[in-house]
Amino acid sequence: MSAGKTKTRVRGRGVPWLVLGLWVAVLAVVGPFAAKLSEVQQDGAVDYLPASADSTQVAEIQDRLPGGETTELVLVYHRDGGLTTTDKDTAARQVAEIARDNPLTATPQGVPSKDGTTLMYPVASNEPGTDEKLRDEFVNAVRDVARGQDGLSVDVGGPGALATDASEVYNALGGPLLYTTVAVVAVLLIIIYRSPLLWLVPLVVAGIADYLSMGVAYGLNQAFGTTVSGQSSGVMTILVFGAGTDYALLLVSRYREELRRIERPLDAMLAALRGCGPAVLASCGTVAAGLMCLLAADLNSSRGMGPLGTVGVLCALVAMLTLLPALLVLFGRRVFWPLVPVYGSTPKERRSLFAAMGSSAGRRPRTVLAGGALLLGVLALGTLNLPGTLKQEDSFVDRPDSVAAMETLATAYPGQSTQPITVITPTGKADDTLAAVRSQAGVADAERGRSGGGWTEISVVAEAAPQSAAETATIKALRAGLDGSYVGGPSAEQLDLEETNDRDTAIVVPIVLVSVLLILVALLRSLVAPLLLVAAVVAVWGASLGIAGLVFGPVLGFEGTDPGLGLLSFVFLVALGVDYGIFLMHRMREESLTGAAPTAAALTALRTTGGVIASAGLVLAATFAVLTNMGLVQLVELGFVIAAGVLLDTFLVRTYLVTSASVALGRKVWWPGPLSRAPEPEPLRPERQPEPV
Repeated sequence: MSAGKTKTRVRGRGVPWLVLGLWVAVLAVVGPFAAKLSEVQQDGAVDYLPASADSTQVAEIQDRLPGGETTELVLVYHRDGGLTTTDKDTAARQVAEIARDNPLTATPQGVPSKDGTTLMYPVASNEPGTDEKLRDEFVNAVRDVARGQDGLSVDVGGPGALATDASEVYNALGGPLLYTTVAVVAVLLIIIYRSPLLWLVPLVVAGIADYLSMGVAYGLNQAFGTTVSGQSSGVMTILVFGAGTDYALLLVSRYREELRRIERPLDAMLAALRGCGPAVLASCGTVAAGLMCLLAADLNSSRGMGPLGTVGVLCALVAMLTLLPALLVLFGRRVFWPLVPVYGSTPKERRSLFAAMGSSAGRRPRTVLAGGALLLGVLALGTLNLPGTLKQEDSFVDRPDSVAAMETLATAYPGQSTQPITVITPTGKADDTLAAVRSQAGVADAERGRSGGGWTEISVVAEAAPQSAAETATIKALRAGLDGSYVGGPSAEQLDLEETNDRDTAIVVPIVLVSVLLILVALLRSLVAPLLLVAAVVAVWGASLGIAGLVFGPVLGFEGTDPGLGLLSFVFLVALGVDYGIFLMHRMREESLTGAAPTAAALTALRTTGGVIASAGLVLAATFAVLTNMGLVQLVELGFVIAAGVLLDTFLVRTYLVTSASVALGRKVWWPGPLSRAPEPEPLRPERQPEPV
């Protein structure tokens, strides 16, 4: 061996250590910022809304009024057989203690129900302002005093209590979400790799990537004001572990192959990176492009999820293409024990499940394609059974006190709103606005509140129950009839969320489709193949929502569907589904370039990539399924739909429909590229067809 080659090898041995050192330095810099991400997390309804929404304007103006933003609560005292004199005395004593120990906007007055079973006390304070920590402390202080005894139930409800309960669920997501995700991925990797050590390496690297993404997300918030919510930060963690593990599966699979034909682990790793790196980069780029389309959304929560999701997949990509290779090279072949890929050996041949599945699709491609399309269409009909819009009180998996209070109020005070609507109007026209509000159909009462900065607050009580169709009609009528005024409050916030989501869906969905289609056209140098992949993922999206319609209400008992479910599930399923399509179609194109017949190219691509895609799909579906164990219905719904869609895409669409469509189309799948004009090779006679490997 020459001296030059010896020096090259010596320097090469130091590359993994250099990469490891760089990662230690990066984590030392990012670490302090990663720990601060939870400090900038915002989960109030107004934090999700666009700045232009009426309810957002109301909240911002209320914050500037004397005393700041109001935290409104309702203390609900209830006894099934009717409240006793002792119960009423207990309620009066507890309310007096709350008023003595907390700065309230007014002395609470009890409102008894007609049937005598319930007594409610509206309680409000301006002291917490917009500080979520102070709000939670105030709510918990009230709950410490308002306690039931001897059959008397006491619940604390109202907008402030609902916000506190939601905040507690979101704050509790971090630990359980991370631990559950790590456990699920660990179990799957142990099953896939069948090694006591190998599974741990990509898992540790994914954890480091997640830590890095938290620091970068905090930096985005500080530099650009990117919205960080409990939902977006949770999805970012899911994407880091899901996408990162997928990239690791592809790299490790190729690295194992290269170790059998290349002696040095470092050289084998470089060959593996050259082989699968472009496909991994292309798939990550597609996911990132799809997520970044969410920047076109008007809803703060959706727009913020785009950058955070992109940060997650990019951090996973960087970690899996730098840190993971370095660690694998340093551990050497022994990391694969007991199934060590010995240099010069050949893997044990065995019949491939995907070869058998591909052969069945190849024999009757049109029949398989028609049957699969029919199945997806039938499943999509389940969307007709999706429950209506999710109400604020129905957003918890386990019923907290605030929801129990609202349910009691709805029963004890039928036909009466227990959640005020807030109107903010210019002070100069406050009297006229108050008169107009009181004369509006559907309004039971209205009272003038605080004034300051040229604005006056009017509290409106609707005749209908909160978030009912009748109350929604009243809110819309007030907005239409009150010129220059803003209408807000909890019910108005939910209405704005729903309407903004509808607008965002109409804008973002076409942008995502066009962006993904252009990337696929550039990558595959075809128009038909990209259209085929995009049509497949859209069909998967519809079918997964259909499955949700058959499960959410009848099985899980959910009372509504999150307004943002359609848009977010579409973006994730299209981006992630096309991600797997790239692996399959890119390999199919490679086989076609070698002169293979369309059928042979499709079946070879499925046989060689099917196992990795199946493993990656299982991991990704399992990581999103972790969300179904969380305490908020919107997270459960999102996790369920994406997990169901990924499984459909992995085991039905990629395996059967895309393969059978490619076989049926033949060279036309690459139209109008040069591959579509290549001459068809002579088909082999049936008796000479090679058996699947």
